Amino acid sequence: MVKNWNERIIEEFRMHHGKVGGDFKGSPLLLLHHKGARSGRIRVNPVMYLKDGDRFLVFASSGGAPKNPDWYHNLLAHPDEARIEIGDEVIDVHAEEVKGMERDRLYAKQAALYPAFKDYQLKTKRIIPVVALTRREVFRRQKEE
Repeated sequence: MVKNWNERIIEEFRMHHGKVGGDFKGSPLLLLHHKGARSGRIRVNPVMYLKDGDRFLVFASSGGAPKNPDWYHNLLAHPDEARIEIGDEVIDVHAEEVKGMERDRLYAKQAALYPAFKDYQLKTKRIIPVVALTRREVFRRQKEE
């Protein structure tokens, strides 16, 4: 069922240049391409994001489920093999988990903008991870400095 739901959102996203209706209407949404940690297969998931300077932040909320979503584990396993679609643009990104006080600040900002994220954190005992997606060329340049 989730697969069909994701497929419908992906189709709508691409048909309408990054805009979708339903639960995501008006929300910033990207398509996250990630390589399976074990399978090596490329997967695509629609995910809400928060722009933070050069970074696109995604939140591994999984609706407050007790486990992190598969895409989170895949990004950690293959941080330089991720890609996102925003509108009609396709961007190669590097994935890096945000931790500590920075994570708390960014998650609070997302929860203030979208109160469902506060509810997600209350529904689970795990700390919902925040992952920063940075354009690969920007990430490499920052590492060289």
